Amino acid sequence: MGFAYHPAMNLVELAQRIRAFRLERRLTLDEVASRAGLTPGWLSKVENFRITPSLPALAKIAETLGVSTADLVAGLDNKPALVVVRANERKLVERDRSRENTTVYEALAHKRPNRAMDPFLLTIPPGVAREKSLAHDGEEFLMVQQGTIEFEFDDQCEVLRQGDAVYFDSSVPHRIINSYKRPAVVLCVFHGPSGTAAT
Repeated sequence: MGFAYHPAMNLVELAQRIRAFRLERRLTLDEVASRAGLTPGWLSKVENFRITPSLPALAKIAETLGVSTADLVAGLDNKPALVVVRANERKLVERDRSRENTTVYEALAHKRPNRAMDPFLLTIPPGVAREKSLAHDGEEFLMVQQGTIEFEFDDQCEVLRQGDAVYFDSSVPHRIINSYKRPAVVLCVFHGPSGTAAT
């Protein structure tokens, strides 16, 4: 087919590429999903790097966006031995944004598309939380860099302050809540089951 595609390719980079092509063409999630014969909910999970599309589904998305499948995955298998991401080179990543959840995600390793881990710096404004706890495959590590958060893990809730860290199985529903008056900054590192990154 002229390109290599593997379901363990980096979800974040693939998701961002799909979203960028969709926005360039001024198409909504509903429009792309309908034309590709997919559901909007499923496509939203792809764009929020929660699931990896199969090759047939990826081909449908590419066709709907007017690009080749090869264009969607080009370079996603690049694996340089060392990458340096300067403070001013962090990449803003859209993730589950809504009126209620305005958490800012900054990707810290985007210069290495094919990676086993995905580190992010999360800035959570005061009073912000994802609407509900979510689960996905993999493991995660969080460390509070600034401020205070509540970490909800299944039916357990932990208050985490600057310097506190948690390591957990992300297949258990979880979310971060900032119910305080100051922004919180959290380092988040995700490791997927097959080297697939998705926080």
